[in-house]
This record gives sequence, C-alpha cells and structure tokens, in this order.
Amino acid sequence: MASESENGNCNAWAARDPSGVLSPYKFNRSWFSGSIFIASSYVSCYGIIFRAVQSGDVSLKITHCGVCYADVIWTQNKHNDSIYPLVPGHEIAGVVTEVGSDVKGFKVGDHVGVGTYVNSCRACENCNSSLENYCPKSVFTFNRIDTDGTITKGGYSTHIVVHERYCFKIPDGYPLAKAAPLLCAGITVYTPMVRHNMNQPGKSLGVIGLGGLGHMAVKFGKAFGLKVTVFSTSESKRDEAISVLGADNFVISSNTQQMESLKNSLHFIVDTASGDHPFDPYLSLLKVGGVMAVVCFPSEIKIHPASLNVGGRTLSGSIVGGTKDIQEMVNFCAANKIYPEIEIIKIDYINEALRRLVNRDVKYRFVIDIENSF
Repeated sequence: MASESENGNCNAWAARDPSGVLSPYKFNRSWFSGSIFIASSYVSCYGIIFRAVQSGDVSLKITHCGVCYADVIWTQNKHNDSIYPLVPGHEIAGVVTEVGSDVKGFKVGDHVGVGTYVNSCRACENCNSSLENYCPKSVFTFNRIDTDGTITKGGYSTHIVVHERYCFKIPDGYPLAKAAPLLCAGITVYTPMVRHNMNQPGKSLGVIGLGGLGHMAVKFGKAFGLKVTVFSTSESKRDEAISVLGADNFVISSNTQQMESLKNSLHFIVDTASGDHPFDPYLSLLKVGGVMAVVCFPSEIKIHPASLNVGGRTLSGSIVGGTKDIQEMVNFCAANKIYPEIEIIKIDYINEALRRLVNRDVKYRFVIDIENSF
C-alpha cells in the first residue's frame, strides 16, 4: 500500500483502524495505487490520484496543526464512515511553497491557514453567498473523497495542496502556532456571534462550557465589549475563567440558586458543551428576544415550546464558517491581539494528547509542532 511506500513525498501520522491509534505514515500527495480500508473492509482503489498542484491551487508546508475532537471521532470511526489509513487534522497553519499559474491572492512565503473543508461546488446559492460551509457538496479536509477522486488527508502531515479559495492569509506577526486553532475552534464560535449581532458593546453573553471552543467565545465576547458569564459544571475552572480569560462572572450550572438569579438577564448565549445537557434552564436566562446559538453536538435537544415562545427567544444552530467569515475572523484576531490558549506538542505525543482531549485535560487546545516533528 501507499502507506508503506518509502517514496512517498509527504510524512504524516495516520490511524489504520477504529482503535484510533496513530503511527508514522508516508504517502504521496500526487499519486496513489493500492487498497484503502473503509470502516470495516478493504476496498481496492487502483488509479486514484492524490491531489497535485493545479492552476488555482496553493501548496503549503505545514508548520502547525491544532487537535480537534473531530480527530477523535474519525480516527475511531464513530460515524462509521472512516477511510483508512486516515490522516486527521483540520486546523492547519503553514507557509506557501508553490502557487498555481492562476493564483492571484497568494505568493511563496505567505503565512496561511486551511480549515475544516477544502472544496465545495462553487456554484450553489450557499457558495455564491460565501457560505461554502453549508454547500451540500463541501469536502472535508480529511476523510472525504474529493471531486477529482482524491482521498483528503489532513494536517497531521508535512504539506498539503488546496484551492486558493479555501486558503486564508495569516497576517504578519501572528504566531502560526496560535493561528491554527482559529481555523475550527475560533471560527465555530465567531460565526454565530457575528451573525446574531453578539458584537454590541455593553450587552451580556453567556458561554456554556469552557474548552477549546468556549474559551474562544469568552475571548471574542470580551473583545466585542460584552459582559461575559461562563457556565460550567466544574468549580475548578472559576479562577482560570475570570483571571486568565477575563470573564466577568462564573456560574456552576448545577447550582439552582445561581441559575435562578440570572433569569431573563442575558442577551445572548453560545453553547459549546458537547455532552448531553438540559436546554430549558439556559433558555430561561435569556431576555425577551434573546438568542442561544448551539455549536455543539449533543445526542439530542429537548425543549419546552414555552421556553422559546413566551420570551420571543431564538435557538439557532451553526457550524464553522464560510470563506469570507474565516478571513474576517483571522484579521479580527490579529488586529485585536486575540490568541487561543494552547499547549504545543510534538507529533509523537499525539496518542496521549487525544486521550487527554477525551478526558478534557487540556487548556485549551493542543497544537502539533509539525515543522519540528519530522
């Protein structure tokens, strides 16, 4: 198989089966002939072509890649659609090494990022509105078959090739290690905050959960001039939320008295808590016309209609962001010196990092130092 070829031009780490354990892997970004393992069976895919640089493409040397819970989901085949060998990673930062003949927006040496998707149809209503993240034909950065037949492989690798539309400039001076988490964690909370006008100074924001996404919601909230309240089940996060991240208030969500004291007090809520949790108690905290944006994936959402209707409240969903929003968000972070809180690791620590991520033992995003790992 290509995974064992000594002639591959891209070094990476990959999962080979649903155990999710990653190990060194070498493949070629320009061609492939062999077999792939999809979920529970091997499938012959002779003649599949891995992506080479085309006229509208940008090739970049990856220097850093953030570690997202999506990496756990697909390395362990939790959605029963994993294509092995699987190279995860969709929070990518690096340096441009080559551009196609038609590329106008990037040049060799530019600092750039790549997020959760690397293609879309470019013709539908969503794509024409810079909402490529909602294109029904969008292609994830890893574990998907692209329109040209290539199997996408992510940022746990030394380089990647993408169309310039899905590549984003990282302003000079912004650290690449800290830029990587912006491409998923950052944009996931930024998009609904801007869409629902959660950037009005003096208004109040609640943030449910204080992990990779939640801590970015707090940072954006403070940058927007909001009064921010963090909701958590863990008292141990209080000091960090207030003294490090700058939250104005911290509430233990299981404390009925604390929750009752905040009824009808918040303009906005961003829900980042992926575990199952009740929704009615949080909706009751919103003022009339308040908005709660859900960016997580609990197994189900149960609410009483009165939680919405009586207060004229809105419950909204969101997933990452379109290309226009991503570049806007990166620029906003650079201009306002907003940086994710990260723990830098080498690639050979990744299996332990994924274990710690599952156990919520990270403040607040692992970032792999790809450049110094191979």
